[in-house]
Amino acid sequence: MISQKAKYALRALLALAEAPENEPVFIADIAETQAIPRKFLEQILLDLKHQGLVVSRRGKAGGYLLLRSPETITFGEVMRIIEGPLAPLPCLSKMAYRKCEDCTDEKSCRIRRVFAGVAEATRVVLDGTTIADAIASDKSGQVRRSIAS
Repeated sequence: MISQKAKYALRALLALAEAPENEPVFIADIAETQAIPRKFLEQILLDLKHQGLVVSRRGKAGGYLLLRSPETITFGEVMRIIEGPLAPLPCLSKMAYRKCEDCTDEKSCRIRRVFAGVAEATRVVLDGTTIADAIASDKSGQVRRSIAS
């Protein structure tokens, strides 16, 4: 299940992507329009800033901007930043692999086989869907992913 923090991060990025190009957006404006608690949003934007997705500007004309194009930011990347590995089992993680403590043989594990399919399907969808795709879906009613499924 996706956490509230991940939903807020995605909503904040969508709001920044929809803002006029090179016009910073105030945290207060994002918090109000997206119904995100301001303190929580500050923490989320700081995480996204440290990972190179957004940049902040100080001063009267300050606020937050996307550092990268919405076409290059995938839902999978954001989920990994906020939630950590996407894999439902530690033995399926590509970034944080760990053998399951109670496993005797990964190759014959039937549970692992089932969840390997879940993990791969999740990666295909999340890594193939960008912030730009989600915005485009608002107009068409259907999310167009960046890669073929």
